[in-house]
Order: sequence, then structure tokens, then C-alpha cells
Amino acid sequence: MGRITVRKPVLRLSTAGVRGQRPDTLAVEEPLEIRVGGRPLTITMRTPGDDFDLVAGFLAAEGVIAGAADLAGMRYCADTHEQNTLDVVLAAGVRPPDTLLERAFTTTSACGVCGKASIEALRADRPYDVAADDVELTPKVLAGLPDRLRESQQVFDRTGGLHAAGLFDPAGGLLAVREDVGRHNAVDKVVGWALRAGLLPLTGRILMVSGRASFELTQKAMLAGIPVLAAVSAPSSLAVELAEDAGMTLIGFLRGETMNVYTGAQRVTV
Repeated sequence: MGRITVRKPVLRLSTAGVRGQRPDTLAVEEPLEIRVGGRPLTITMRTPGDDFDLVAGFLAAEGVIAGAADLAGMRYCADTHEQNTLDVVLAAGVRPPDTLLERAFTTTSACGVCGKASIEALRADRPYDVAADDVELTPKVLAGLPDRLRESQQVFDRTGGLHAAGLFDPAGGLLAVREDVGRHNAVDKVVGWALRAGLLPLTGRILMVSGRASFELTQKAMLAGIPVLAAVSAPSSLAVELAEDAGMTLIGFLRGETMNVYTGAQRVTV
């Protein structure tokens, strides 16, 4: 695994005229080339670590794989000097990615839906009936999720520069947490962990993200069968629209003791 953080000198200034040089810890951002059967598929910018989970979650979101049985293996490529190229071997009978998915450009750490041809195609991908999930949650449980997620962000404590995604059970128990410079990468890492462990669909689970609730994060949660997506910041209008269409519960501005429930309010019991 590559370095997750690096130390760099910075000049620290203040309006009082104080200046001094000191080392600062930065979160690493490096490219990861994803290959399928030796054929390049895409390059994504990510924080090294949990790369197998990241790739599994990415391929699940793209509709290439549906479960652990679809993966025959993953390995770092020996023809590269560093662990920044990962090759996936699909199980026999699994259709390789469509050529339309192949990227000739780099996917940035902020990009989540670059490879999809249309929003309509994203909406059509619904392998699980999330609307039928009857999980119930209390505002008290939901209010405790941001602090539990923040307490588990070990790299954020050193850098202040990473997004996080956490998977919780209905009682607020933390099942998995992943960090990355890209919010969609953090979610892919969580979903990939669950896929590789044979846990999909994630019925009755809550996905908590440290930033905003965007369309692509809502889509990734939907594809993993997650009925509840919660965020400390705002959702986008398209995220709300997709969550409503899919029958998901979407919660934003989850801070302190208050929150906004945008869709699926029937799951939040007072």
C-alpha cells in the first residue's frame, strides 16, 4: 500500500505579523489505473489504501459486477513500479465492461458519474427494491452518527483533508468506515468492502457521508441496496429526486440535534 499522508514544509502567517515555517501533514492523492482482464478501463484519483474495496465498489456502481462471486481475483500489476495499477479478473461467464465505459481521460477525485451516458441510465439501474425496506430509525440514533463517523476518521485528524463514508446498523453501530480525497471514492470503498464480504444488498443499513449528498452518492447507495443516506451537509435537487423515485430516505444537514428529512420520512420514528 502506498503512503496515505506526506509531510511538507509550509510558511505559516498571521494577521498579527507572526510568520514561521513548520511541517504540515497532507493527504496523498495519487492515480489508480483500473484494468479488467489486462485491458485498461479507467484512471481515478484516490488516496491509497483499501484499493481492492475501491475497485470492487466502482465496478458494482458501473454495473459490471453484482456480487463477490463475479470476481475471480484482483492484483496489483507487476509491470508498474508502484501499487497504482490494479487488474481485475472477472469470474467465468461475467460479461466484461462495455467499451462505452472505457475512459481515455482521468476521473478526478470529485467526479462520480463521468462514465455514464445519461442520467436516465443511472436511474434505470435498480438491482434491489430499496423502497420495500421497512427499517425504522429514531432521530436520536441519527443525531449520533456524525460524531461516531468523525471519531473514526484517523487520517482526517492528521490532515483535515479527507472525506469519509460510514456504514451503520439501525442502532447506530458502526460497521465500516473508509476515507478518501474523493467523496465518491469513500463510498465505493465502503460498498466494495460489503460486496467482497458477500453482504449485498445492504438491507436495513445507513450510509453516513461527511460532506454533501450528491446525485452520484445517492445512486451508489441505491445500487448497494442501502435504504438510508445521511449527510452533514446539503443534498442536491437531483439527489432528492432520485431518492424519492427509488424509495430511499435522504437526510441532510445532520448536525447536532437537528436534521432535514427530504424523502422517506416514514422510516424516521419520533
